[in-house]
Amino acid sequence: MQDQYMKSEIVACVGSSTAAARGVFNWIKELEKRPQNKRFTFVNRGVGGDVAYSTLQRLPKTIALHPDRVILIIGANDILNEVFPNVQKMLGGWKKLPEKSSPKWFRENLESIVRELKSKTSAKIGLTSLALVGEDPNSKDPKQAELNKLFKEFAAIIKDVARQENVDYIPFYEKFQEQIEADPGKAFTEFRFRWFFRDYYWREFILHHSFDEIAKMNGWKYHVDGVHLNTRGGMILADTMQGFLDS
Repeated sequence: MQDQYMKSEIVACVGSSTAAARGVFNWIKELEKRPQNKRFTFVNRGVGGDVAYSTLQRLPKTIALHPDRVILIIGANDILNEVFPNVQKMLGGWKKLPEKSSPKWFRENLESIVRELKSKTSAKIGLTSLALVGEDPNSKDPKQAELNKLFKEFAAIIKDVARQENVDYIPFYEKFQEQIEADPGKAFTEFRFRWFFRDYYWREFILHHSFDEIAKMNGWKYHVDGVHLNTRGGMILADTMQGFLDS
């Protein structure tokens, strides 16, 4: 496998569905088409539904690539597990999680991921903070308010681990917050799996609506469904990633 990447710098994109650019705006394709990124080969190592613990278990496949850079985007599902019991129940069983999600457990797994990458690769590592789920940064709704608190806390954890481990911090949380502070949208108040099936299997695959059309149907400005990024939200991510690639 390695031979096909010999002429390029390998960028491994690691994490959950956002890292995989599946069910979201394809920020990887956006970066691939930019002339300044022609020296890179982007390799998708994202898996939908993953938490930081899951990413740690999958890390040998990333290490086997001998990547030149690793972009890590993980933690949103850790947060959703905390806020929504139905998510914790479903992901906990599906991903065979040994304990409930918490900021402490997230940090422990994030540190382990970074240390393993540092010890087994020579890659330049970028830890990416996370876009808020929902679009109301000042919401009084209890679920959105809890999401706001946890996404801010996780951004601080990711930034601190990056500092502690002397790797790059990619400030997506901050860039996204700037946008939603200037132009907020609605709160994310409940998580229903049937809404995601409706959007991705019926509206996208059967009716062939674009993500941006689905976002408009659902009343979101930066997301398709309050969780996954549409073009507007995804371009913030791509432009923030570009800073890491240019460094």
